[in-house]
Amino acid sequence: MKTKIFLFLFILPLLAFAQDNQTTADSTHLFDFSSVKDFKVTDVGSDDGTALFVKWNAAEGRDAANLLRLYRETMDDSARVILADSQTLSGEFLDENLDRAISYRYVLVALDSLGNETVGRMETEYVSPKVNFFKKDKLLLLIMIFIYAGIIIVLVETVKKGKVLFVRKISGLDTLDEAVGRATEIGRPVLYVPGSSTMSDIATIASLNILGPVAKKIAEYDTRLIVPNRDPIVMTVAKEVVKESYSEAGRPDAYNDNDVFFLTDSQFGYAAAISGIMTREKPATNLLLGMFWAESLIMAEAGNTTGAIQIAGTDAVTQLPFFITSCDYTIIGEELYAASAYLSREPLLMGTLKAQDYFKGLIIVLIVLYFIFLIISSIAGGDVAILNKILEMIRFIFNS
Repeated sequence: MKTKIFLFLFILPLLAFAQDNQTTADSTHLFDFSSVKDFKVTDVGSDDGTALFVKWNAAEGRDAANLLRLYRETMDDSARVILADSQTLSGEFLDENLDRAISYRYVLVALDSLGNETVGRMETEYVSPKVNFFKKDKLLLLIMIFIYAGIIIVLVETVKKGKVLFVRKISGLDTLDEAVGRATEIGRPVLYVPGSSTMSDIATIASLNILGPVAKKIAEYDTRLIVPNRDPIVMTVAKEVVKESYSEAGRPDAYNDNDVFFLTDSQFGYAAAISGIMTREKPATNLLLGMFWAESLIMAEAGNTTGAIQIAGTDAVTQLPFFITSCDYTIIGEELYAASAYLSREPLLMGTLKAQDYFKGLIIVLIVLYFIFLIISSIAGGDVAILNKILEMIRFIFNS
């Protein structure tokens, strides 16, 4: 028994020593880096200068399973940062959120079966990420912008020369003369509500663009115009718009600063105040143009009960049903943005409006062509090279 214990105690250190030698041998094993080629780092194009791209490939016939580890080093700091591990001799890595003022290099090392680094390494040169001021993948977008700008310039000059461009009739705006004339005949004011939103809303800007030609027409008819506002900044802009319109109409003396005023920033308090104005002043025409929310029906119904001609317009899809039900004419969606050009017929506005129409038509044509070629390609089995090229080109246009 004592002999067995002695042998065990003798053999155990020998086994530990042998294992230690095996570990040391694995750790000092030389990895053949000739099996890895094209280990390089390149700057990422079309970016803000905060990324580098690292890539390496396996030599021909050498793509065996190996564990490689990628490190990042800087010129002024010896500390290494582990970026990624690869199970094969081929790999790539996108290193982002880098500093343009620092140079980086990348190191590739091999790991043994225990996860220890082997002897030897591959290194890239030091590279700094660079800023690219032009995105090549957006070149098509730049070309389309230049084409669009050129079409606008041509159309504006065409309108200046006296040519009348066709614009689809908008019933609510065509009856504006009749609505203002009716208010003048019966001696009642015109109420203009520029919406419940702020100047940051595109619908409010569109509404104030419409307010200009409307106020000019009202000034020519010598009718009172009431413009209550929910936002102080909108009120300030509305004052200037109305004042300038009265001056353009040759009636600056008819402008009353007190008729363009601030009510309250409370949503339903504003709706209640508008309803009160409709009930007391009994305007002959109510123009509700801009951005509206749940208060739209309150105002529209209040105006409807007074018997006024009501012209409403908004791009809020959820409020359009209330305006269609309660008002005489409703300007739907994009018609609100076209209304200022429709009323004023200014060359710049008309040229821009028609250029938008042409580009929308081009987009519709491209979409139709895409689906036609997609159907033909599907019928042909999807292996027609020219059809695939056309589809790829159309997808590239829309992705740009």
